[in-house]
Amino acid sequence: MSPPQNPKATPTGQKLSKLAGCLAAEQSTMTLATARNDEAWAAPVYYVLYKSAFYFLSDPKSRHIQEGLRSGQSSAAVHAAASTWQEIRGLQMTGAIEPVEGGIEALQALKEYLKKYPFTKELLGPGAVLDLKNFRERFGVRLYKFRPSLVYYLDNQIRFAFREAVKL
Repeated sequence: MSPPQNPKATPTGQKLSKLAGCLAAEQSTMTLATARNDEAWAAPVYYVLYKSAFYFLSDPKSRHIQEGLRSGQSSAAVHAAASTWQEIRGLQMTGAIEPVEGGIEALQALKEYLKKYPFTKELLGPGAVLDLKNFRERFGVRLYKFRPSLVYYLDNQIRFAFREAVKL
């Protein structure tokens, strides 16, 4: 996508939301950021975007989970690889990390996760039941979601320092 030459060509509304959603679907790693007292922390996780939330597997004892759940607020970033400043595109988000218990939501999110990361099936071995219980028992991980309350889409391909709030 080449940068628009004038402000009239700048995408807005639904087009920006679509660009943001496509970027989120294309990427695999989200960086979650939390803080405790005066100490910030960031952790990368594989994720899948499903129904406007970012689902991921993580150890319940990990720092980003403990701090995110305790404070009720976290931030996250997703970005495409870029070798020049003109290629920088990403999402900057604020929101909350929430545990996902069993049920339809967990089943659908795990199904989407396994579709995006088919190698995950190999971790459990052939013939294993692909459910949250097996992941928890084998690896000590649980399913969580980052639910953004505010999302900014940034895209230097549109123009330098372009950033606008979007809905996913």
